[in-house]
This record gives sequence, C-alpha cells and structure tokens, in this order.
Amino acid sequence: MPAADTVLTGARVRTLDPARPEARAVAVLGGEIVAVGDEADVRDWRGPGTETVDLGGATLTPGLTDAHSHPVWGIEMATGTDLSAVTDLDQLRAALRTADRGPGGWVTGFGLDHNAFGGRPVDKALIEEALAGAPAFLRLYDGHSALASGAALAAAGITGPRAFAQRSEIVCDPDGRPTGHLVEHAAMALVGSLAPKPTYTERRERLTRLLSDMAATGLTGAHVMDLGDGDVPALLATAEYEGDLPLRLNLSPWCMPGATGEDLEELIELQRLTGRHWKVGGVKFFMDGTVEGGTAWLEHADCHGRGTEAFWPDPQAYAEAVRVLDAAGVRTATHAIGDAAVRHVLDTVESLGLRGRMRHRIEHIETVPDGQLKRFAELGVIASMQPPHTAYTRADHSDEWSKRLGEERAGHAWRCRDLREAGAVLALGSDWPIAHYDARQVLATARDPRGAASAGTGAWTGAALTGLMALEGMTSHAALAAGEGAVAGRIAAGFRADLTAFGLDPVDAPADELGGAPVRLTMSGGRITHREGCTHREG
Repeated sequence: MPAADTVLTGARVRTLDPARPEARAVAVLGGEIVAVGDEADVRDWRGPGTETVDLGGATLTPGLTDAHSHPVWGIEMATGTDLSAVTDLDQLRAALRTADRGPGGWVTGFGLDHNAFGGRPVDKALIEEALAGAPAFLRLYDGHSALASGAALAAAGITGPRAFAQRSEIVCDPDGRPTGHLVEHAAMALVGSLAPKPTYTERRERLTRLLSDMAATGLTGAHVMDLGDGDVPALLATAEYEGDLPLRLNLSPWCMPGATGEDLEELIELQRLTGRHWKVGGVKFFMDGTVEGGTAWLEHADCHGRGTEAFWPDPQAYAEAVRVLDAAGVRTATHAIGDAAVRHVLDTVESLGLRGRMRHRIEHIETVPDGQLKRFAELGVIASMQPPHTAYTRADHSDEWSKRLGEERAGHAWRCRDLREAGAVLALGSDWPIAHYDARQVLATARDPRGAASAGTGAWTGAALTGLMALEGMTSHAALAAGEGAVAGRIAAGFRADLTAFGLDPVDAPADELGGAPVRLTMSGGRITHREGCTHREG
C-alpha cells in the first residue's frame, strides 16, 4: 500500500455520502481521497513522508464551490473607488470629490446601489458638480449598467441614442440628450473601453491574491461565468507557470446575440482548453438583464412600462444556439432573472428532450411563479442562485427592485427553498464582484436572508434553506451543476480531495455565527491552500 500524502484526523467529517454520512479521518493521495473512516481506518496509510494534520475537533466537509463567480473579469470591474457603502446622493457626491484620479484624470467606481438615487432617474446631472469636469465611469452594483459623466460621454463621442445588436441602451432625456445612464454590455463598453484598466501584470498579481483570499473563506473551486476579453487562458497559464492556482476554475465563455454558426463552432473548440487547475467547461448566455435596469424579461411590463423584451432580440435564435451546443455535448448556463426569461429557457431545454437533462442551468432566477417551479426537476434544469443579492432589497418592498416588479412578482423572490422542495438541483454562489466572495456569507445568507440594513431582511419568499441544504448548494449540488457529481461534492474514496474544515459545524451552527466562522483548513485537489489553527507533523 502506498503512503498517503496527507492524513486528516481529529475531525467531525460530514461526508454527504449516503453510504457513510459521518467519519473521523480522511487520507489523501495524489489529489484523491483514498480512505474515509475512523482514525484506525487511515493508520496504515501513514508513511515517512505523510503529513498528518490534526483538525482539533473541526467539522470537515466537501470543499466549497462558488457556483457563480467572476474572479478574472471582476478584477477589472472592481477597479477604482468602492461605492458599495454609499446609500444616498450626498454620500455619492462626497465619495466622488475625494476619489483618486487615474490616467487622464478619470474617476472610476464600482458597486453603486440603485437605491442610492432615492427613486430619481440615474443621471449625470446629479454628480457633475462633485466631479468638477472629470471623465467618470461608475458601475452600478448589478454589473449591467453604469453612469458616465458628460466628459466621459464626450470622449466616447456619444451624443444621442444608438441601435445595438443585443438589448442595450444609451438612456436619453425627452430631447434626445444622453443622461449618462448606460444599460447593458454594448452600451457600457462604449465608455468602459476608454476608462483606465489594470495592466496584465497587475491583473495576474491581483488574481493570485484574490484566489488566495477566496480559499481562506473555505472555497476550493469556482464556476467562472465568463472568459474575459480572450486573454484569460493565457493569464491563467502564466499564473500556473509561476505556481498553482489556489482554486479550481471552470470557465464558461459568453455567447451573445448575433452569434453565427462559425462563432458556435469556435465556442465548441474552446471546450478543449485546460490547465492544471482550470478548464473551459460550458457556455454562458444572457436571456435578459436586470430588474433595476429595466432589462429583466418579464411576462408583463414593470412599473415603468419596461421589461417586455428579451436580451436576444430574436429569442428563437437563442434557442437554436443552445440546440447546436447541446448536440455537441456542451453544457450551458443562461442568465435569466425575469419570469419570461426563465420560462423561455425552460421551454428551450424541454425542446431538447431527454438528452438535455442535467446539462443546462439557469442563473439568478430572481422571480419565478408557482407554475414554473416543478419544471426544473421535471426537465433536469439546474437552478443556480446567489442569496447575497438580497442585500439590495427590502422586506417592505420599498427598494428599487421590488417597486419595479410590484407586490405579486416581488412576492416570488429568490425561491431557493421552494425550488429545493420541488426537487430541483440548487447550486449556490456569490456572483463576485456583484456580492462579496466570502463563501461563509453565501451559506449564512441562504439560511438567514438579509436585505438593506435599514429594513432588516430582504425580499425573500417563503422559508430559508436549512443548514444542510445550504451546504449541499456549495458542494454536492454545485458538483452536479458542473457535471462532476461522480468525482466531486462528497467525501468518499475515489473522489477529488477538495475539502473544507470549519471551526464550527456549518450545518447546525446559528447562521449569524457561521458568517464569521474560522476556516481551519482548505484543500483543493489535495493541495492545502489555507490553514489556520491546526497542528501538523510529518510521518
């Protein structure tokens, strides 16, 4: 019998393996779990080179996976002044007056809450005095809209509305003058492409630090819902040349409206790209945008008469693109927030027949009526949701998200528990940088939904998840969402050695304690990527 690389002892092991739900020790060899049981069961796996780690009574679980994150693209998005704590216009103006100026005098910012505008339209006139003529590009928290100053619009040559191949908008006043509010990717890119960005070297260094910080919260992997501007594979390859990535990354490049057959073939070819701890594994679509931006695709218009159009001007073109990728064995993930968007994705997967089961997922699902819930399990469509998004909503529905939708649809918000009880696979994530990447906060919020600080809990419908359901959402169900249920998501011999050790039990501990729980150890593919407060010895 070969000696194990690592033996973990002194733990309560929650395996999520029905054959043996609990254990006390685990042995790891070559990045794989080789033994699970009592300490006597792993004794013979020890050898002179084995590292034995005493977890001191910690609870060991399958490694946590963030099922929806943007760690590479997010580095660019989260550049400049952090505006996430801004709650009103006075605070916004004060932040902009003291914001650092980048090259060309640009002011950039991110994380700005729509609620900070107090119900007023997003307009550059509200911030021009604070900027004193500086060009500015401020991303709103949703990642689908931004506010540009007059100088920034002028630099981009934007003087009025434009037509786009995808659902995007340069918002203009009744006289046709741009307000500075840019909605969706194509419109944002006109100004965003001019704003200062981190250099390649800065991105590589920030990525390594970010992934290490993520590992310290218990994350062993992430489903990355983008492939950036095309240089991400090279960036990851360079990072791996210099050392191991702290997290295992599964990346899904975007397929946008207007994609040709040639574009789809290219996306299929991209699935071959892989590194030691990263791979391309799927394709990301957008069926709509956001509620606050007026671009969520709804069955009935929102309170401003918006939201009745899909992100793909021809929704059937989206369906055909999914069919082509499905026939090639490519998994898909579709951003669908509004009820009409969710319905259309479910209809598309239904048209695939049995071959589409457990290969396609819907991201976000912020509002969904009763009649669509059971279809997730019936069709084998994975629900991917991000509990921390509730932080931008309020239980009394006084927030912009709820006001746009109205009481009935706001009453169908973030139905995580309803989807689980309907039999759906439910994967959980953060959507960093839209919300913080801390995996403990994802788990805690899934069990205790939180909204804007002034109003307590957010617009969350029905019961929250149990501790076990939340843990499954970032372990066994996340593995199913990536097609890795046979190799990841549980602690069993033959499974990948992705493991997380908490200083308390993440299933039974109160949610408010879990949010700041110590993470004793994180192991990704047999590599210890974080450790704190546990003893170890050789042999």
